[in-house]
Amino acid sequence: MLIQPVNAASPISSGSKLALDAKKQIGVTVSYDPAYRNLEFPRGDVPQNTGVCTDVIVRAYRLQNIDLQQRVNVDMKSNWSAYPKNWGLKSTDRNIDHRRVPNLEAFFERYGQSLSTTDKNSFKTGDIVTWRLPNGNLPHIGIVSNHKAADGTPLIIHNIGRGTQEENILFAYPIHHHFRY
Repeated sequence: MLIQPVNAASPISSGSKLALDAKKQIGVTVSYDPAYRNLEFPRGDVPQNTGVCTDVIVRAYRLQNIDLQQRVNVDMKSNWSAYPKNWGLKSTDRNIDHRRVPNLEAFFERYGQSLSTTDKNSFKTGDIVTWRLPNGNLPHIGIVSNHKAADGTPLIIHNIGRGTQEENILFAYPIHHHFRY
């Protein structure tokens, strides 16, 4: 059963629309900047020309009127023990919590569907995938595109350092989680 931490329409979005909304960032978000910033709340965002991998996800859902900044904040306040404590925080921080991959993983695990990480055919347009990059086990996140590589592997919309891109990286790194939300 899917639970909604904030009163809103069903959290299951159209995968095709989510992927198209993520693609709208290609050529707009052209850099990568992990700097901490004070954000408006709700619906706060860093400048559109920059961001990190999580901003691709947050912005795509915002175009569907789903504010992950608010939803993660509300859920973390109510369910603090369900979220990682990697940063030594004692309470929520609405400026950054939704911009951290482990927090989004906890949120999607609680409110989305967890799916296979190995079956190429289980990855559908609009699914969320997380990885652990080999350089220090760094978490990364992206959205499955509606396009596929020549071998049938779904492309991923993400920002890994050069702005939002659509690339064939699904199996380039160890997959940590696969969600549908």
